[in-house]
Amino acid sequence: MNYETTITAEAADGVTTEFAGARTLAAPALPRWLIVGGLGVFGLLLAIAAWFALAGGEPVAVDDDNSQAPSVTVVTPGKTTVAGEIEAPGTLAARRPMPVGVVGEGGQVLRVTVDAGDWVQQGQVLAVIDRSVQVQQAAAQSAQIDVAQADANLAQANLDRASQLVARGFVSKADIDRLTAVRDAAVARVKVAQAQFGEQRARNERLNIYAPATGYVLARNVEPGQTVGAGSAALFTIASGGEMEMLAQLSEEQLSKLSVGTMATITPTGSDKSFSGQIWQVAPVIDATTRQGTARIALSFAPELRPGGFATARINAGSFSATVLPESAVLADSQGSFVYVIGKDKKAVRRPVKTGAVTANGLAITEGLTGSEQVVLRAGGFLNPGETVNPQPLKK
Repeated sequence: MNYETTITAEAADGVTTEFAGARTLAAPALPRWLIVGGLGVFGLLLAIAAWFALAGGEPVAVDDDNSQAPSVTVVTPGKTTVAGEIEAPGTLAARRPMPVGVVGEGGQVLRVTVDAGDWVQQGQVLAVIDRSVQVQQAAAQSAQIDVAQADANLAQANLDRASQLVARGFVSKADIDRLTAVRDAAVARVKVAQAQFGEQRARNERLNIYAPATGYVLARNVEPGQTVGAGSAALFTIASGGEMEMLAQLSEEQLSKLSVGTMATITPTGSDKSFSGQIWQVAPVIDATTRQGTARIALSFAPELRPGGFATARINAGSFSATVLPESAVLADSQGSFVYVIGKDKKAVRRPVKTGAVTANGLAITEGLTGSEQVVLRAGGFLNPGETVNPQPLKK
């Protein structure tokens, strides 16, 4: 059999001659149920979209979606009666320091009987100064008394004899007057000599250094062999009665809240021991440079209270009503202290505050809060003003 081969365009496009005369297959038809099901699903989606459009109102912005807002713990602090307390630094000192120096003419120190840190009684000898020369001078004055007394005795005897001869006419009245004057002058010289001897003895007694009052020796500035005189610096410093004080430095505002008799607690630097004291003087003037004044707090003697050391005073300043917050709720930056309160629409609002005394329950807020606000207790450092939050009341 003879077949006639025909070359078509499909063959030119790369289709082999074997398939050139093959029958073209039609695309398979979709099932009717599938088409109907697709139309039903599409209609359902359109109905859902229409329901949200008509019943849901305006679309909710992402930022206003409270379900995504961070949860924060809030507290309504109210008002609390707080015991006012002022904390102030200062230095320790002797309340009545007494410098003890040379009263007499001085000389070489032979012996020192006390040291710094000793207790002394009034009139106790603190140091002994050489008095060998002064002893001889006192002996000479004592001898002068004897000389003057002898002259007085002789003058008295002469007067007595002359008085017996007046009646016989051997001695005139003028002689009696002269002898009486001689006798009186001799008696006066005896008194002068006695006074000079007493003065010398007093000078000798002043060569010793005595304690002017009972107290605690703070400093000793003399050693045996040292030569001292009336112009020398103080040899000893004594705290009268051992009483100490703290000189607390306070501002004008703080001083205005204090009065004599206010109690205070003193803690020396480096010590965990505290001492009770009482304000006995409030400075009548304010330092023009520092704008501060001094409150002098009287303290009883204690070895830990060393004059010249630093200490901290906590002074009672009465009671007042204030809002008390934990320290975690109070933040601070360059603009000062502040807290976050929950405002309208549950938004965090920055509220500047002024802090006061530190209590066992937290910081006293003296200005900025009424106590009825919802204050963010924690995580305030991660919030921004105006940020929407989900407040959660603190569980007791």
